[in-house]
Amino acid sequence: MRLTIEGIKERQEWEIVNSQKFGLLRSVDPAMRISARYGTPTPDDLDELLARVWKKPAFFLAHPKAIAAFERECTWRGVPPVTIQLFGAPIITWRGVPLIPCDKLELAGRRAGTTNILLLRVGEADQGVVGLHQAGIPGEIMPSLSARLMGIDSLGVASYLLTLYFSCAVLTDDALGVLQNVEVGYYHDYEHRGTGRFDDGLGI
Repeated sequence: MRLTIEGIKERQEWEIVNSQKFGLLRSVDPAMRISARYGTPTPDDLDELLARVWKKPAFFLAHPKAIAAFERECTWRGVPPVTIQLFGAPIITWRGVPLIPCDKLELAGRRAGTTNILLLRVGEADQGVVGLHQAGIPGEIMPSLSARLMGIDSLGVASYLLTLYFSCAVLTDDALGVLQNVEVGYYHDYEHRGTGRFDDGLGI
């Protein structure tokens, strides 16, 4: 049951980001969508995103490879981002806003891959992005998660039906922005700094 619950939680994270009904990517207002200027995520791109979600931005949400690509761009420009300790791990920040890694922001494309970077304001008090839960459900073993005994077979193995109730909502349009078409496979040639960058061709 514990392993099944972990799998359900992973699916919950994926749905919150990607669901066609209520996912974050689908819920971004058209006016809050921008594209990376040069493909790779640059400090200018994240500044533009901050200019959209400028009231109390809580955190960026990005694939780990997108965060690594952003760090490379910062290193190339000589403006390394500040690192803080968050959730017991080192997390980089930009303009004081942490970049939280999330592998549920999928990579698309056959080669290097492209992805999205989200910026969120969170909390009902700030009219941000909020999670929705169903409280007081029968058989609740965790918040919004119920377990119902379906029976015991002849070998004494018990079967349970696990159900998780969840959703999310964006309370105001300016609480959520996205940087689209972010390329993650470019690496700079530091030996020939004046020549620009190169694609490793491996998508890593």
